[in-house]
Amino acid sequence: MSDRVYAIDSAGSFALGPWTVRRVGYGAMQLAGDNVFGPPRDRDEALSVLRAAVEAGVNHIDTAQYYGPGVVNELIREALYPYPADLAIVSKLGARRDANGAVLLFDEPDQLRQGLEDNLATLGVDRLPAVNLRMIDQAKPGKKFDAQLASLVRAREEGLIDGIGLSNISLEQLLRAVEQTDVVCVQNLFNLVDQSSADVLEECARRGIAFVPFFPIGGQNRLLSSRVIAALGARLRATPAQIALAWLLDLAPNILLIPGTRTRTHLAENLEAATVELDDAARAELAEHFPAAR
Repeated sequence: MSDRVYAIDSAGSFALGPWTVRRVGYGAMQLAGDNVFGPPRDRDEALSVLRAAVEAGVNHIDTAQYYGPGVVNELIREALYPYPADLAIVSKLGARRDANGAVLLFDEPDQLRQGLEDNLATLGVDRLPAVNLRMIDQAKPGKKFDAQLASLVRAREEGLIDGIGLSNISLEQLLRAVEQTDVVCVQNLFNLVDQSSADVLEECARRGIAFVPFFPIGGQNRLLSSRVIAALGARLRATPAQIALAWLLDLAPNILLIPGTRTRTHLAENLEAATVELDDAARAELAEHFPAAR
């Protein structure tokens, strides 16, 4: 077994509904062109990154039909189909792109169904381990939210998805959702610099729901210029990005990582974050300099 596979395994696993995935996965968004629109900068490297991730033990890939649009899903299919039996490909619904690349709402119940069918077609599957309902307009949970959830419940009952996830949500939305159905994962912005979803993370941990932070290495300028991060990196023999990812892995056992990259070099760096062990002194330093925004 290679060192890289061992690095992923050392971070452990967590449940994603009926699936069990390793805690370090891969977010495929960056494989599309600039602004997540159009073809990749380097198609061959994009395919190689996907293959290298799976060869290293990644069994959780995050994607969306509106990445490209369609570009990222088609790359995943070209690189990895037929898929390994344990590979959980998770997509998201609720948006589409226009001809100029603008992100538009596509979140009425019938549109969610169309988005799901588009994902299934481009990925070449008849079922997905989970899909996330992506909240874009920040509306309060109400009749529309309930109808959106009902659409996904029907898709699950019909065998098109195994689990329902939510993305970019408030605690209020999470609590309303779990009154109506099981939720297998939540994808929210969360990193060392922006911890504003700490209340959602805590509720997910309490309920055993996987929490998947997007932009896990957010605030890169602050991280790269931080003397604390630099000193910790030197002491722990880790890069600033690895410190940020290791902090998330150390924070709660239900956190699943999906850092994205266009290159195999950065992929290896991200995966090796699983080998970085924070001690009490490191935790205290990070807590002092990156306090939770509650």
